[in-house]
Amino acid sequence: MVTLFNTLTRTVEQFNPIEQGKVKIYCCGPTVYNYQHIGNLKTYIFEDILVRTLRYFNYKVTHVMNITDVGHLVSDADEGEDKMSLAMKREKKKSYEIAEYYTHAFFKDCEALNILKPDIVCKATDHITEMIELIKRLESKGLTYLSGGNVYFDVSKFPEYGKLALLDLEKLRAGARIEIDSNKRFPADFVLWFTKSKFENQELQWDSPWGVGYPGWHIECSAMAIKYLGEQFDIHCGGIDHIPVHHTNEIAQSEGAIGKKWVNFWMHSEFILLNKEKMSKSKGGFIVLSDLEGFDPLDYRFLVLGSHYRSQLNFSLEAMEGAKASRNSLRSKARSLGRSTLEVSPEHKILKEFNAAIGADLNTPLALAKLRQILEDERYQPELRLGALKAADLVLGLSVDSWFNEEIIPESVQALLTQRQSARDNKNWAESDRLRDEIQKLGFIVEDSKGGQKVHKSI
Repeated sequence: MVTLFNTLTRTVEQFNPIEQGKVKIYCCGPTVYNYQHIGNLKTYIFEDILVRTLRYFNYKVTHVMNITDVGHLVSDADEGEDKMSLAMKREKKKSYEIAEYYTHAFFKDCEALNILKPDIVCKATDHITEMIELIKRLESKGLTYLSGGNVYFDVSKFPEYGKLALLDLEKLRAGARIEIDSNKRFPADFVLWFTKSKFENQELQWDSPWGVGYPGWHIECSAMAIKYLGEQFDIHCGGIDHIPVHHTNEIAQSEGAIGKKWVNFWMHSEFILLNKEKMSKSKGGFIVLSDLEGFDPLDYRFLVLGSHYRSQLNFSLEAMEGAKASRNSLRSKARSLGRSTLEVSPEHKILKEFNAAIGADLNTPLALAKLRQILEDERYQPELRLGALKAADLVLGLSVDSWFNEEIIPESVQALLTQRQSARDNKNWAESDRLRDEIQKLGFIVEDSKGGQKVHKSI
């Protein structure tokens, strides 16, 4: 049994798909105007765990992710400039060049983090026709208005507006101040289609019934999700910052068009915090995966797995060191058991507690603890424990098969390496040299590189 927290109801519910044995999932993908920071990647790791878990429990999953290469403004609420336009000015390149570069960079990070590629990856610029058709559908139902050259969704015509974010329209109306967009009848109304009246020099523009222009960000996801998953599907995912505006607007326009409930489960990942603040590209000072020198990308995945997806995660180098040490410890324990080609079914009793943990709203911290207990449980033969590890890795994605092809580094050496890295971080070179000599006495040689410490057995 799998239970999941549903943002729509604010409760943990038993998961039952619309179609027995099959699950349809839509995940809001990256806006490809810059590198994805590690806070963004935390969300994609959560979504990867969700997909892996459902497949682990024998569901056939169709996973769709969009690539936003037009229409996402600096503010999610129709304010500021298009993010792709900003990137064009910053890098003096064409929009397609920027989108292609950062899309490639995103999937390279995903590969390094062992995030499975979605079954369908769809670019916004390839689906303008579908967006226009959806807007026309809303227009035919009287849910839109044209103002200042832009097409707006009229939230007053959708009584359930704000149900995901628990917004109160009357309170919003009572507290409304001077609007930045004077074309709106009401501050919560949002743009479905921009024309040249919004930005004079927008590079990406298309013909439409309302004039030459480009789509709003929110309409993109609705159009693509409906195209690939149908008018009703099981799960929609994203970060919690999507709840109050983007996902709220997606629900309004989608259910306004189809006239029924659109998605059964809405799931959201919490922020990663840097210096107690949400990591944000707009504020600067964000960290990307390549900044984590001295760490394997899977150390970061392990750090994320050690925190529940609905909990904020405080990032620090100390936390990364802890995750690295814990992953190395788990790896060393597994390799101490030898090798095994035994395949263990996820339904085997040895995995009962692991399954219960991961099936309870993706409780990865508890699942890791249960996995460690399995490896240390001497009631079971080593081959069976290793088989269980490999089965659990179908969910965790730690590439455990590769552990048995690596040179075995004892935990004592790993501990000295951790101390030495700390000494180097503090520029205590004398201590660093002393620890290097200690490691050499144990039969291992340390080499320092841009990617961190490399260690191998001395010949």
